[in-house]
Amino acid sequence: QVQLVESGGGLVQAGGSLRLSCAASGRSFGTLTMGWFRQAPEKEREFVAAINWSGTTSYADSVKGRFTISRDNAKMTANLQMNSLKPEDTAVYYCAAAPFGSRGLSPDEYTYWGQGTQVTVSS
Repeated sequence: QVQLVESGGGLVQAGGSLRLSCAASGRSFGTLTMGWFRQAPEKEREFVAAINWSGTTSYADSVKGRFTISRDNAKMTANLQMNSLKPEDTAVYYCAAAPFGSRGLSPDEYTYWGQGTQVTVSS
């Protein structure tokens, strides 16, 4: 069993930055694929970024060059640094964990989810 708790959301002006953190509890964190998804009102949940056990990362085209995903296995955390934020980045952001070997691009791959943290970018 893995529990995930996100933090770091908030209100920021366009062009600003936020850093989201996901604290995990449970075993085998280092083997999990960790991902970030987001869901805006009346929209489907969409992939943002993922990082696997070896540190290989994947990003949605809409955030490439602006967002950076990282992990600290010793602290059992996964982080999402978000720079150059745009109003269209406004959403609830979710941290999720998928089993070893998952590419992590689809929400269907993920077994565990956090409760979400709100990110609002004002224009």
